[in-house]
Amino acid sequence: MRIGVVSDTHDNARNVARIVEVLSRARVDRVVHTGDITRPETLAKLAEIDVPMVAVYGNNDVYREALAEVASHHRIEIAEPPHHVVWESRGILVLHDPRDIEGALRDEHRLVLHGHNHRRVIERSDERLIFNPGECAGIMDGLNAVGIVDLAALEAEVLLF
Repeated sequence: MRIGVVSDTHDNARNVARIVEVLSRARVDRVVHTGDITRPETLAKLAEIDVPMVAVYGNNDVYREALAEVASHHRIEIAEPPHHVVWESRGILVLHDPRDIEGALRDEHRLVLHGHNHRRVIERSDERLIFNPGECAGIMDGLNAVGIVDLAALEAEVLLF
């Protein structure tokens, strides 16, 4: 399974349109947004990728009711972090702030996806991958990126756009 990972889009419509193009072309099986979606229109646009999507709220997601409504309409699973999912028998922890990892981490988590700090992180420890694709919001020119995680191999790839 190939998971597209997006973080901290902060309602940058131009970048979100590019993210849809990049992840559609990458033929991901699922998408995870690690928070700071900001506005419901962002979720509606990301739904064009047309694969199952999971998202968590970030500290800038103040329109939670509207985000939840759009998520429901597009069959996007959205939750408060930390959020735990199991895909292909692998436990996955999805949260926004990396400072919350330690308190939420369980032995079964093989993949940890986070955002918040706009910094790329690819760390391996104890058969676990911790990944943040980095900048998606267009704040730092030339560093816009999304990630692809091969869940079977627990390998992460960064796609700049």
